[in-house]
Amino acid sequence: MSEETRRQRLREIDQMREEGVEPYPYRFEKTHWAGDIKNEFSTLENSQTKEDVEIRTAGRVMALRSHGKSSFFVLRDDTGRIQAYIRLDSVGKDSFEIFKKYVNIGDFVGVTGFPFKTHTGEVSVFAKSFEILSKSIRTMPEKWHGLKDKEIIYRQRYAEMLSSDEALNRFKIRSELFRLIREFLAQRRFIEVDTPMLLHLTGGASARPFETRINVFESQMFLRIAEELFLKRYLVGGFERIFEIGKNFRNEGISYKHHPEFTMMELYWAYADYNDIMDITEAMINHIVENLAGSTRISYQGREIDFSRPWRRVKMADFIQDNLGANILEDSDERLIEVLKKHNSEPDMKERGHLIEKLWDLVEDKLVNPTFVTEHPVIISPLSKVHRSDPRVTERFELIISSMEMANAFSELNDPIEQHRRFLHQAGLREAGDEEAQMMDDDFLRALEYGMPPTGGLGIGWDRILMLVTDSPTIRDIIPFPLVRPISFEEEELQSEEELQE
Repeated sequence: MSEETRRQRLREIDQMREEGVEPYPYRFEKTHWAGDIKNEFSTLENSQTKEDVEIRTAGRVMALRSHGKSSFFVLRDDTGRIQAYIRLDSVGKDSFEIFKKYVNIGDFVGVTGFPFKTHTGEVSVFAKSFEILSKSIRTMPEKWHGLKDKEIIYRQRYAEMLSSDEALNRFKIRSELFRLIREFLAQRRFIEVDTPMLLHLTGGASARPFETRINVFESQMFLRIAEELFLKRYLVGGFERIFEIGKNFRNEGISYKHHPEFTMMELYWAYADYNDIMDITEAMINHIVENLAGSTRISYQGREIDFSRPWRRVKMADFIQDNLGANILEDSDERLIEVLKKHNSEPDMKERGHLIEKLWDLVEDKLVNPTFVTEHPVIISPLSKVHRSDPRVTERFELIISSMEMANAFSELNDPIEQHRRFLHQAGLREAGDEEAQMMDDDFLRALEYGMPPTGGLGIGWDRILMLVTDSPTIRDIIPFPLVRPISFEEEELQSEEELQE
């Protein structure tokens, strides 16, 4: 918007106050929402009024059409849009003049009136009075849909939401997803708990942490990369079915499926194993997708994904061998390196675990429909029990959908002696330069020595599930306020103006 337009709006606010009209009042008693009004009075006949019903509704003005002594305007709230009608003889001359003079598209307005249906069949509100609730100084971004620079959209997500019903609905779906998760788990006796995000040590995943410092202790600290190790302390303490939905932070790159700050749900089920976790994961995601999308078949970026049960299950070693000809359980490190070189994917660190993970990266994109990939080698699974019938692998699975890892789960390792040995291996990797290897957590080992029941554990990255349900090509489209490269406010204003003028 031009600076002159902004100055004009500021002058209008001063004029309003001079005339005794407050542009930013304290409250408005809203009794009806746009979507509810349309549903409740949809059976009215064309041109029929319902004057015995008082409606008090409010929202942002999205459209405004003046017809001399009357005006139609559209209010938008978080349930939809409703048309309102105001007339000089219904609100009085002074009030109508204030409306004509000061109400602009983008303002928040409250209306008191009654429902009616226009002669064209649109449910509307006949205004008996109105109140300006918030004056917009900036004009609505009319060309927002034409923006090509996604960085501007991510920086000014509020502008995308206020101008795009699709964007607003995308984040309502996000909220509904977490409601469905909590409802699903509460019905199965799971209790929601919480764990700290600011830690002296990080663990529970292989990732590079964000580092910070706490002044009161004069100590280095980290933002958590996973909830796992503290949730297991709950199990030691006596909880049996728990989950947490929270933010994790990993100091890594940004891609269409990676974001340094993301939402993870971890779940732990005492006396269960990874087979039980596979069943509940399948049931939960199937239930949520069907509720959000209305079907267990969805289209994501032009590819159909079928969430119908049962889901496919494959062993990691078998899948890699079938697609690459490499046997990750039997072949030498040299053979694995040879295969990776053939595909231009040789890792910097030649440790066997890294070689196996690189090989998996080469085949992950072959899985589209939900698939449980099971029995990961022990060397890449430091928190999982050894498989009860094959000591080379663990009782672990990853859920892959549309070539993306959606979940990771184990029959949890609860042997403190074996866990200590696994941590020592991870410590060796850190000393060798692997910044993603896990740290030695002596307090966690102490907790395990008190005894933790056999447990099945699960971590799900719900941001990626949301990508699928909303057909969003990148994870930053479904994170309300994603990270962006910092620039000055002035530079951002200039970029926005240039984009909107094209």
